[in-house]
Amino acid sequence: MNEIVKPDSLLVAQAESLTETFFGGCPHDCPDTCSMIFEVKDGELLGVRGNPDHPMTRGGLCVKLKDYEKRHYHPDRLLYPMKRVGPKGSKQFERITWDEALDTIVTRWKAIIDSHGPQAIAPYSYLGNQGLVHGLNGGDAFFNRMGATVMERTFCGEGSCTAWLLTVGPTAGLDPDSYIHSKYIVIWACNSVSTNLHHWAIVKDAQKKGAKVVVIDTYASRTAKAADWHIAPKPGTDGALAMALINSIIEQGLVDQDYVDNHTVGFEELKERASTRTPEWAAAITGVSADDIRTLAREMATEQPVGIRMGVALERHYGGGQTIRAVSSIPALTGAWRHVGGGVTQFGVWEHPYKFDVMCRPDLIPEGTRVVSNLQIGRALTGELKLDPPILSMMCWNSNPVTQAPETDKIVEGLMREDLFMVSAEHFISDTASYADILLPATMGAEMEDMILSWGHLYLTYNTKCADAPGEAIPNNEIFRLLAARLGFEEENFKWTDTECLEHYVDWNAPACEGIDLQYMREHGFARLKVGTPDDRAPHREGNFPTSTGKCMFMVEGATNFVAPPFRQMYEGFQPGEALDPLPDYLGPRESHANDPELAKRFPLNIVSPKSHYFLNSCYANMEDKQKGQGEQFVMISQHDADARGIRDGDRVQVANDRGAFKGVARITEDVKAGIVVATLGYWRQLNEGTVNSISSGAFTDMGHAPSFSDNLVEVARAN
Repeated sequence: MNEIVKPDSLLVAQAESLTETFFGGCPHDCPDTCSMIFEVKDGELLGVRGNPDHPMTRGGLCVKLKDYEKRHYHPDRLLYPMKRVGPKGSKQFERITWDEALDTIVTRWKAIIDSHGPQAIAPYSYLGNQGLVHGLNGGDAFFNRMGATVMERTFCGEGSCTAWLLTVGPTAGLDPDSYIHSKYIVIWACNSVSTNLHHWAIVKDAQKKGAKVVVIDTYASRTAKAADWHIAPKPGTDGALAMALINSIIEQGLVDQDYVDNHTVGFEELKERASTRTPEWAAAITGVSADDIRTLAREMATEQPVGIRMGVALERHYGGGQTIRAVSSIPALTGAWRHVGGGVTQFGVWEHPYKFDVMCRPDLIPEGTRVVSNLQIGRALTGELKLDPPILSMMCWNSNPVTQAPETDKIVEGLMREDLFMVSAEHFISDTASYADILLPATMGAEMEDMILSWGHLYLTYNTKCADAPGEAIPNNEIFRLLAARLGFEEENFKWTDTECLEHYVDWNAPACEGIDLQYMREHGFARLKVGTPDDRAPHREGNFPTSTGKCMFMVEGATNFVAPPFRQMYEGFQPGEALDPLPDYLGPRESHANDPELAKRFPLNIVSPKSHYFLNSCYANMEDKQKGQGEQFVMISQHDADARGIRDGDRVQVANDRGAFKGVARITEDVKAGIVVATLGYWRQLNEGTVNSISSGAFTDMGHAPSFSDNLVEVARAN
């Protein structure tokens, strides 16, 4: 019998039939780069879900993204161009037209260029959007053509990149999908459950098959609690642990000598260097017992295949680069690279066929153009760096330095300058945008075409423009196209549509793109690069490292410090250039009881600032449902340290050092050891009394001008 369809049911069926689905890509700064399905009706984004066909996304999204449409239509979203009408930071703006906004910007910039030259203008961006067109490098060609100050953008992973490239070259290394074949997994300085969830699912599947999962992290994160073994070195001492593992592997006779002899450089020198870095030596530094170090060394050498997933947090103290060189050397010592599921994972992006020179146009940069670090923008804006000319204008997009960069108080002081002309392209009036003179409304994921840069796996990811942008929001790349036209830039790339950009920004003729083109991406949403499958990829089974020797470089003679070009607009001028130690070693943190006992008397606690579970850096920290999940700003502290300061669980406390202070709620917990406090990153300053980066140092680490977010001493006290 045919079913009788009631009128209401018919209406529902008709409404559902009008809903269309499109492929999307998560644009956020996360290694998972999920392939998504957008659900759209009449130009409105109704919902978003993980693509079930993607081998890593598996149909699921994290708590941040699962209701992405709510961010698109949040009532506080910036919808129209605005100009400041009140004091800087007051969030007093009034609506203007796009013509007025663009004309104001161009007029001010031309005046600055005429009086002080183009280097008085600075671009400020990061990976708030990871798109090839609208993301990190999307404005580089524009500002390179202008001759503006080149900005070095080293928030996350750039010191790791320097160390990785020196040791093994631009290889994607161990495929995250291949961990299903690992028998022993070490997750080092990565809270995968909160920041790499889809890889964690693969790790859990391997664990169910019998793999042992070891997490090395300073505190008991969500991931550490789910491991078979949690090892907790003191902050900034991972390098001592790594060097002791090398010592112990050698001393226990567990080196794969055939692999070392044929596929490495500098073993004898490394052996000599490590000879005094004994487990007992490391135990005194790290707090990890010598017996545990020997056990870990033995198991990492013998339980093959062994996969090591390094987190970007491993770089965030003074000796971070050397630490990563040491960790990256271990799979060659043990021969782990011989196996599918063996080796180490840093960034998969090294084997993606992106054409950064075409994106950035470094050929347009005038000779002698200076370089300023994003991490030291506070020092630059306040005059501490004594720049000539000073920065008189800054444009910020895809970034929120007032919460994400160190030395927050200096940044705010600099942004308050009346002579600083500030432009912000944003989704909301963020902490940084509140100091802007001109606000430009930017589109979000479903409202623009792009391909999303994937640094955490080996898939290309396409994003469809399928929803209408609310108000007058336009994509970042369109903003730069409009500005380029007003400034008279005639280069062809400033006239490309987003589609044309994608045609030019990917090397579709590369071997990794065999059988893949832009049309394929549109039809399928994602594509795995042709670099081996998860079941057979062992790229360094026979060596074949993309280094000058084709070998893993335990020792690199004559090496100098550098920042990988994509993180400095592809500019090779004014690289750091300091001589580097030919061999890996342990370099302790700058701010520690051992290195600076006088400072430690005043500020005796190490602070660690991992990513928040419900926020994506500072994205979502203004949304009530995410705030509810994350909870108010908190400080994790041990019972020992709380008792010594008269702090009770739930007390409001202040965390401070000479750089600044912030307040939060005390959480007394066994998850942190005595001497350590933990406060997560991403909370908005305008919604709190300071944030964790109020106390962070802008000093660089040993390599790649990486940040010192985990190299800070503080004191904690009850707040009034």
